[in-house]
Amino acid sequence: MVGDWRKGYWYVIVGFLTLGLILYLTSDIEHWLLPRDSHVQDSGRLADLLRRQEQGLFEIWNATRDSSQADALRSQIELNHQIQQLVSGARHGYDPGMGGCQGQNFSSRRHGKLFQWQPREDRFLLVICTSGQISNHLICLEKHMFFAALLDRTLVLPDPSVDYSYEKTLDIAHIRSCLGEKTLLTFHEFLAKNKTDIRLLCYMSGCYLDKDHEKKIKALGLSWSSKTDAWPEEASLKGYPSHPRASEFVAKFSCEDEVLGIGDVFYSDVESELVAQIGGPLQHSCKTIIRPNRLILLTAQRFVQTFLGSNFMALHFRRHGFLKFCNVKNESCFFPIPQAASCILRKIEEAKPRVIYISTDAAESEITLLQQLLGPDVPMIQRPQHDSREKWDAILQRKGLLADNEVVAMLDKTICAMAESFIGTPGSTFTDDIVRLRKEWGSSNSCDGVLCQGQHPNFIADTD
Repeated sequence: MVGDWRKGYWYVIVGFLTLGLILYLTSDIEHWLLPRDSHVQDSGRLADLLRRQEQGLFEIWNATRDSSQADALRSQIELNHQIQQLVSGARHGYDPGMGGCQGQNFSSRRHGKLFQWQPREDRFLLVICTSGQISNHLICLEKHMFFAALLDRTLVLPDPSVDYSYEKTLDIAHIRSCLGEKTLLTFHEFLAKNKTDIRLLCYMSGCYLDKDHEKKIKALGLSWSSKTDAWPEEASLKGYPSHPRASEFVAKFSCEDEVLGIGDVFYSDVESELVAQIGGPLQHSCKTIIRPNRLILLTAQRFVQTFLGSNFMALHFRRHGFLKFCNVKNESCFFPIPQAASCILRKIEEAKPRVIYISTDAAESEITLLQQLLGPDVPMIQRPQHDSREKWDAILQRKGLLADNEVVAMLDKTICAMAESFIGTPGSTFTDDIVRLRKEWGSSNSCDGVLCQGQHPNFIADTD
C-alpha cells in the first residue's frame, strides 16, 4: 500500500507540472486566436497557479525525510521554476529574437521556508572566514548570518586584524535595521562583553584555520582548549562536507557554550538553494541585506555621473591567476583576447552602450589589445587614479580609504551593479556578487551574462 501511495503521489505532482506546461504552450497558441487582454489575463492566472504549486511543493519538501524523495522534489521544483520563467517572459512581451535588453524582476522570487533570526541572550557566533579574497569572504559572511539565525545566536564580526574590515565596506546599520538590532555585533562591541573563551566546533576539517590565523585570533585575547571537527569521519575524504539540511546542521552545532566558532563555511551547502536565492533565506522586508556602505555608494554615483552617464555597459574582466585556475577545470573559462573581443562585440550590438566600464586586473598589454579589437566607437573606461581636480572620489580621499584594496574592490562592484548591462567573468565570485546586487537592486536585464557564455576557449594550453 505504501509503495502504491507513493507512486500515486508522484503521478499527481508530475501530472500537475505537465498540465502547467501544456497550459503554457496552449496559451501561446491562443496568443494568435484571442485578444491580447485575454491572453495576459490567462497567463496571469497560470503564473499564480504555478507560484501556489511551487509553495506547496516546498512545504512537502520541508516535511520530507526520505532523501530520494527530497531530491526528486527538488528537481520538480526547479522544473516548476523554469515554467514560471517562460510564463513571465510571455506576460511581459519578451521575445528573445526581438533584440534589445529587457528588464528582469527578481523581487518576488523568494520561495520556500524562510527563517527567523531571534538571538538568545549572551549566545554568540564568531565569524571566521579564511578562504580566498573579499568576495569569498562575503559569501562566507552571508552563510554565517544564516547559521547564526539557525542557532539563535548573535553574530560577531571579525576584528580587521584577522579578516577584512566589513565596517569599511558594508552598511552595517542597514543590516541591523533589516534583521534586528541584536543580530549583529562588531568585534569592538563584542569585547565589551568580556567573553574570552571560545568553543571551536569545526564545519570544515580543522576549521580551515592555519597557524597564522590562530595566532592573530589569540592575540585579541580569545582562547580555546581544542578544535573539534563536527564530522571527524569525513576529515580524510576528498572534497568538502555535504550536509544540505538545516535540521542536520542544528542538531550538530546546537550547544550552550556562550561563544561558538565553526570556522570557514564558504564551501558549506546547507540549504544551498534557499541561501543562494535573491534576498537570502532569512525573513526580512528589505530589498537587499548586504550592500555597500553609503560612502562607497555615493562615490560610485559620482563616478557614473562624471564619466559614464546612464547608458553604459560594465565588464568584469578577471585575468590574474585565472589562466591556471580555469585550465584545471573540466571546461576552461580563460578566453584568448581576440575571442573575448568577439563575444563583447556581440553584446555591444545587443545592448548598444555608449561606453564600457571595465573592472579588471589585466595587464596593460591585454587591455590595449582588447580596446584595439573592439574599435574606437565604444571606448573602455577604467577607474582613474586620484586627481585633486576631480571631485568624484573626494569623500573616500578625505577618509583615507582610496588606498584600501577592499574599499576599492567594493567601489568597482557598485559601479558594475549600476550599469545598464553587465558582462562577468565565468567562475568568479566577484562577478557572482555583482550579479546578486544587480538582481536585488533591479538593474539586471536580459543582456547580462558571463563572457563568451556557452563557448569554449578556441585554444587551451597544456597544464603543468
